Amino acid sequence: MPLPRTFMFASTLVLALTSHAAVAAERGTITVWKSPWCGCCQAWADAVEKAGFEIRMHDVEDLDQVKKQAGVPDTMQACHTAAIDGYFIEGHVPLEAVDKLLTEKPEIAGIAVPGMPQGSLGMGDDPDASYLAYAIAREAGIEPTVFYRAGR
Repeated sequence: MPLPRTFMFASTLVLALTSHAAVAAERGTITVWKSPWCGCCQAWADAVEKAGFEIRMHDVEDLDQVKKQAGVPDTMQACHTAAIDGYFIEGHVPLEAVDKLLTEKPEIAGIAVPGMPQGSLGMGDDPDASYLAYAIAREAGIEPTVFYRAGR
């Protein structure tokens, strides 16, 4: 009997969130869940891959279960969810924020750029675009805090 799709997505997410090994990539492996029809998500993943990460892509029609399993608060959601080294990366997070996350290894669940800010990575890549990446606590009920300020 085949496993339900929700179980397979949740199992894959758990494995990606708990994996600490960088496989066949210079900077690590980032697993990305996105809609199969989203070009800006693909642009973000392409930029991350170009920066030296291996990308494992999962096209899914309904990302709600992935976001819930990762612990992404409703107010912090964006169009795609990614995972690396036990953290989630929600939305069009700039590479500098990803690097900061992986270097500092804070005690958080992940980082998020809510919505789809114009000029963010995958949304035009404008170095002058100004937007925030937030740190999301592992414990429910704690307000997100500013993790990284993009732009000038």
